[in-house]
Amino acid sequence: MIIAKANRLNEVQEYYFVRKLAEVRALMAQGKKIINLGIGDPDLPASGNTVQALTASAQLPTSHGYQPYRSIPALRTAMADWYAQTYDVKLNPETEVLPLLGSKEGVFHISLAFLNPSDKVLIPNPGYPAYAAVTKLVGAEPVYFDLTAENNWLPDLDALIEQDLSGVKLMWLNYPNMPTGALATEADFARIIDFARAHQILIVHDNPYSLVLNTQPPVSILHVPGAMDCCLELNSLSKSFNMAGWRVGMVLGQKDYLDAVITVKSNLDSGMFLPVQQAAIEALQNPASWHAERNAVYHRRRHLIYQLLDLLGCQYSTEATGMFVWARVPDDISDVEAYLDSILYEAHVFLTPGKIFGSNGERYVRVSVCAPEESITQAIQNIHHFLTVTK
Repeated sequence: MIIAKANRLNEVQEYYFVRKLAEVRALMAQGKKIINLGIGDPDLPASGNTVQALTASAQLPTSHGYQPYRSIPALRTAMADWYAQTYDVKLNPETEVLPLLGSKEGVFHISLAFLNPSDKVLIPNPGYPAYAAVTKLVGAEPVYFDLTAENNWLPDLDALIEQDLSGVKLMWLNYPNMPTGALATEADFARIIDFARAHQILIVHDNPYSLVLNTQPPVSILHVPGAMDCCLELNSLSKSFNMAGWRVGMVLGQKDYLDAVITVKSNLDSGMFLPVQQAAIEALQNPASWHAERNAVYHRRRHLIYQLLDLLGCQYSTEATGMFVWARVPDDISDVEAYLDSILYEAHVFLTPGKIFGSNGERYVRVSVCAPEESITQAIQNIHHFLTVTK
């Protein structure tokens, strides 16, 4: 006997990287040395002080019980202090900061907290696949809005205003943008906030990349006047602090919104492991020099990735930020995903097809800086050989 799965699962597919990484592991099991340039998984360690704080706390017999659903006060204070120092945003750590088990958790919690089955959600195309997947899982309706190179990968608000926005309750934003690396200014955010207030839409800004290869001062949407009325912001220690597997994120905004999120969250987990919280407090105090050293490593790697993309004849911007390079594949490649599969199976280099982020990514490839320089150099050699053989 097989019990039927829930109907909601018919609306979503298994996360692309679950399937693709299974393919990569199968190739490696056959003895193939696959170079993974497809995933934004930091390969550099967290700071030494962060690791020391974790291990010191874990050795205490008092550290292993359930923790408060809103986290220990010291973590909320550390997050508020970090926002004040990094983004010039003043937040009340008691009411306007909520730590999460990674910001991806926040995507789900926020959707459950605010969306009814009849609601509509504005989702960027291209954009993080979880926005659309979670929207469908909670029974709401995705309404995609275009991001294009011609508009610097920013929302075309004039086009949005021309649409039927009845029933739209929430809008996802993500700058520095993933996958494109585009930036938004405070002026851009101000226009979006005006749009949201006019149409009574909750903006959720996902902001995990602002300290990665960003030559501009990092920007939070919450710094813009009026943002607290209609905006939440997600942030994370995964990318900027090399703590992807630690699962530490946060959602920030006004008390009423966070109270709605904690109503969901408190029914789904039993708090964050205390040593992880204490390690996160330490990480948030990493000096600017620590971030500069990480970015220097990524900068060298990114220049090698430019060489790899030049070899493939791709076009890209050197002004983009974050831990990926987003590049347009030559027009003579008819099927980008099939082409990248041939590179995986023949050159043993895994690159991510842009189509998984939406139809506007169909002609693009995304390449990660999360691999050592020697691996990227080897990938260049492998692809050069692949191109030579297939000519």
